[in-house]
Amino acid sequence: MLKSLKWLGRSREIVQGFVKKVRAEIGYQLYRVQQGLIPTDYKPMASVGKGVLEIRLHRPGEHRVIYVAKLKDRVYILHAFEKKTQKTSQRDIEIAKKNYQELIRRIGNLKIKE
Repeated sequence: MLKSLKWLGRSREIVQGFVKKVRAEIGYQLYRVQQGLIPTDYKPMASVGKGVLEIRLHRPGEHRVIYVAKLKDRVYILHAFEKKTQKTSQRDIEIAKKNYQELIRRIGNLKIKE
């Protein structure tokens, strides 16, 4: 059974602004996550919150999608952005963290699966 997607903040709008090839790859990677699989290239984002991961896309350009899939029966997309430098900007981390904290506040203090 596929987990449903829940887009937070402006994440969906941002992804819709990416070029078609990037949108298609993001769709494929999120579909893997919905099936309970891991993305083909990802990184844990403990600085955002417990259980948060970042999908990493390298061509064309550098794109990232930050999400959490270990809450309830959904995949929550916290933030998406095009990366301009090697290090993730503090602004992007703060946006994802704010959306994560708001999500936790809204759905209650659920246990996050390891």
